[in-house]
Order: sequence, then structure tokens, then C-alpha cells
Amino acid sequence: MSGGVKVAAVVGATASGKTSLAVKLAGRLDGEVISADSMQIYKGLSIATAKPTPEETGGIPHHLVDCVPLDEEFSVAQFCERGHEAIADITARGKLPIVCGGTGLYVDSLLNNIIFADIPSDEALRGRLNAAFDSAGGEALLERLREIDPETAARLSPADKKRIVRGLEVYELSGVTLSEYNRRSRAFPDRYRSCIIGIGYRDRQKLYDRINRRVDRMLEAGLLDEVRRFYAENAGKTVVQAIGCKELLPYLRGEQTLGEAVEKLKQETRRFAKRQLTWFRRNDKIIWIYADECESSDRLAACAEKEIRNALGIDE
Repeated sequence: MSGGVKVAAVVGATASGKTSLAVKLAGRLDGEVISADSMQIYKGLSIATAKPTPEETGGIPHHLVDCVPLDEEFSVAQFCERGHEAIADITARGKLPIVCGGTGLYVDSLLNNIIFADIPSDEALRGRLNAAFDSAGGEALLERLREIDPETAARLSPADKKRIVRGLEVYELSGVTLSEYNRRSRAFPDRYRSCIIGIGYRDRQKLYDRINRRVDRMLEAGLLDEVRRFYAENAGKTVVQAIGCKELLPYLRGEQTLGEAVEKLKQETRRFAKRQLTWFRRNDKIIWIYADECESSDRLAACAEKEIRNALGIDE
């Protein structure tokens, strides 16, 4: 039986229009937004991580954005802890919590009330593995992970330094794979009555066109200067691996032309979007609304609002 606390969610690929829809829904449903983005939670790199601007938020409060220092590790378990706190706070003030983001693991773990197993960690070992990643390359370490934990490795790209290193670290410390630890995590009884809206595109090229235009806008907004400044101050930290940052570093080091780096950024963002959609398609609780079948963003919001009101029993 579902819990009694009502929560809406908006998910989808990067650049699909999640923020715009969540803001419109918050205005229509008297809600506040909780970000479920594993990069936007870090302070700084606002352009590279596509943090919503004040104009985009439209005065709607956004929680769990720009709140974790760059030098701190941040886990899905920590996200869930803060997410539960934000939902309780928003609900206590008579508002509707609207979870919005493209990090599927965050959304699923929060709404399904996952309690995580106690996974070991060791900073010294992690440091050695990070150094090995830097010297041998992501593909070599991903292959090592593939040999011991193919399930985890199958979800990662060679550029995903943080998660590759974490998978190797956990196994070397405990002899147990990260995927097995995740299976040992348990879903406790539901605490939320949730409705998840997914923004889809029947024509995938339309999503890719949105991605390409977003990259162009990010560059116009000063992405290169932001990456140059943050890389100088924070080289080696997790957030530097964010899409939008690492693809531009070869240009800043004089190894590629700007055109080559930008095309790589667009390509990697499109690949990232495909991985996000693959994750979300496994969730049969998601109600998909196709943006390219709606004549306007207002029509998209109206359809999503209707689904949420019906699912959560919210009166007009």
C-alpha cells in the first residue's frame, strides 16, 4: 500500500524540458521543486551542470541545488536523507514536493524508500585507484571492474571515474561487489504516494537538436570561462568529470580546436541522454508524455497536471 505523503516527480533525459515543466507544475499545484541531479548538487559550475537560473525557476523554491562543497563526496544515500528532509519540510508547509531530475538512481531510491547497506570505504585506497585511473586511463580500469563486477561495469562509461573507482574500492576492501551491496539494500514500506511524469520524444532527433542548441547556449553564457576557472582551482575533483567540463579541457590545453571540443561535448551529451532514457524505460511506474506531440509547453504542463491530480487525488 502506498504511503500517504503525496509527491510528484518529473524525469527524462538532459535538455528534455524537465525544469520548465516542474516550474509550471509547481505554479499550478502550489508546489516546490527538489532537484535530483548528481552534479547540480555541487556548488559552482552552474553553466556546465545546467543549473536553473533565477529566470528559469520563476520564483519557485528549488531544494538540493548548489549545496555541497566540491571537495566532498556525496552518495545516493546522502541524497535520500536530504531528499526525505526536504519532502517533509515542503509537505509541512502545505506545499506539494515535486522531484525533478535526470539522475534515475536518485529518483528511484528516494521514492522507493531504499535503505542502503553499509558499504566500506578507504580514502587511501581510493587515492591509489584515482591515480591508477589517471595513469592507465578509464577504459583500463573499467575493464578491471568488468572482470569482477560486470553488472556495475555495464552501466558505466570509461569517463565515469568516480563510479569505476568506487566499484573497485568496494571489492578490494570487502571481496563483495558493489552490485551485490546494492541488492542487499532493502526497500522499506512505501512512505510516499507518488506520480512520476516522464518527458519523452517520439522523434529522438528532436531531443538531440535540443541538446545541441543547449550546448550552444551554454557556450554563449560563458561556459569556457567557467570551466577554465574551475579546472584551475579544482582539478581532480568529482565535479570536473561533469559533462560540459571534461570535454572542453583538451581545447583549453591546446590539444584540440574549439570546434572539435564542442562537437565532442554535443556527442557525449547525446550519449548521456540515451543512457538516461534506458534507465527510465525500466520503470513501469513512469507516465510518459511526449513533448513533440504537444503543441506547446503549456499543453505539456496541462497534460502532466491532469495525470498528477488523478494519481494523487488532488482536487482542482
